[in-house]
Amino acid sequence: MIDIGLFRKNMVFVFSNLAAFINYSATFALVFLLSIYLQQVCGYTPAQAGLILVAQPVMMTILSPLAGKLSDKIEPQIVASIGMGVTVIGLFSFSFLSAGTSIYYIITMLMLLGLGFALFSSPNTNAVMSSVKPPQYGVASATLGTMRLTGQTMSMGITLLVLALVLGKSGRDVASAAQLLSGIKITFTVFALLCVAGTWFSMKRGKLRHSEPKVLNQAENN
Repeated sequence: MIDIGLFRKNMVFVFSNLAAFINYSATFALVFLLSIYLQQVCGYTPAQAGLILVAQPVMMTILSPLAGKLSDKIEPQIVASIGMGVTVIGLFSFSFLSAGTSIYYIITMLMLLGLGFALFSSPNTNAVMSSVKPPQYGVASATLGTMRLTGQTMSMGITLLVLALVLGKSGRDVASAAQLLSGIKITFTVFALLCVAGTWFSMKRGKLRHSEPKVLNQAENN
């Protein structure tokens, strides 16, 4: 049975999950949007676009373990909030895309987002799992997974809504590159603003480690 008190009293748990939901809502559609941009606006082939987009996951793969270890030494609230802030910068940078944007700029911003994802993801997961007792690990993991999937769905929903509003009834086949670019830039702006809200939740989640001595003292008294 799920302990409802976990959602009412544990602000670290609640705010960490909200931050995760917002992060996935703002970032999941990144590859979809940039793939369209690189192929339809810039004229790259699917293979070329794929190679360019690899920059972000490679950066995240390299740095995520280091970020996880860092959050064991530094309050996860701090590390994850910095990661969300870096993600805001990366998303805002893509709202200034143009047909002539340098490929080096795109790769650099993808690497910056990879850094932001790494700094946020592992420490935020650490915060969620560390904020509950061992018997609640299953609930915590399932809740975080639900936030991830719901956020991913929301991200694609926002993307399709914005593109539908911008492109109207023209559709992809007859939509101009300028229309696509406008829709992509608006979507990235929306995502960046979402991440600003996510940064607030991440910062307001509270600290994990300051409560540990109290728990130990209570255990000793018992």
